[in-house]
Amino acid sequence: MIPRLRAEHDLSSAELDAVEERLHDDNRRLTGRDDDRAIIFALRDEQGRVVGIAAGYSWAGIAELTLMWVDETHRGHGHGRKLLEAFVAEAAARGSLRIWVSTHDFRAPGLYEKAGFERIAELTGWPEGHSNIILCKMI
Repeated sequence: MIPRLRAEHDLSSAELDAVEERLHDDNRRLTGRDDDRAIIFALRDEQGRVVGIAAGYSWAGIAELTLMWVDETHRGHGHGRKLLEAFVAEAAARGSLRIWVSTHDFRAPGLYEKAGFERIAELTGWPEGHSNIILCKMI
């Protein structure tokens, strides 16, 4: 049977996760590194709802912070800094040599820079009128 290409913009999370795991399996096989693990720190309110998160992974001596967010009602109290510090500490404990993060100019690039991250790339026009900023921290 010949595979058919079609748009599936509503692919289920479960199916997308399964495909991503196949990609990770290929990466592990091709590099001989199978030390990939999630790094997730959550900030919860009194009702147990997530109101902040620092999430990503470590693999092959590198860590990437892929999701960093604090609910607007909890901003300005140092929660973002605490989440970032916890993520960096865990990555270092796992032996990561550096951490990557991508953010936008309208988010919190200053938070990362204050924590010792350095800008290594800025992609202007992403989205239009703004920049996507890639930062790295050596640990």
